[in-house]
Amino acid sequence: MSDPLIRELDHYVVLEPGRPQQLLTAEDTLTWLTQQLQHLEPLPADLLALPDAAARAQRLLETACELELAPGVVVQWFAIRLEPPGS
Repeated sequence: MSDPLIRELDHYVVLEPGRPQQLLTAEDTLTWLTQQLQHLEPLPADLLALPDAAARAQRLLETACELELAPGVVVQWFAIRLEPPGS
């Protein structure tokens, strides 16, 4: 089960090989993950039962922090807090 605190975070650092790191909103991170999944074959087994790329991206955002696109090519995303709580 994922940490409920992660769901409260609104931004992610996204790391892709050969590209500068990106700071994305949670919504933009979901869009980015959806795009990554649309080009991935085969899909990871735990995502196959989900109905579409958006649901798969949501599952990844909640349960993982990396995805192997090809052998040795891994993208990563990490939740961050830009402001301290209560600011």
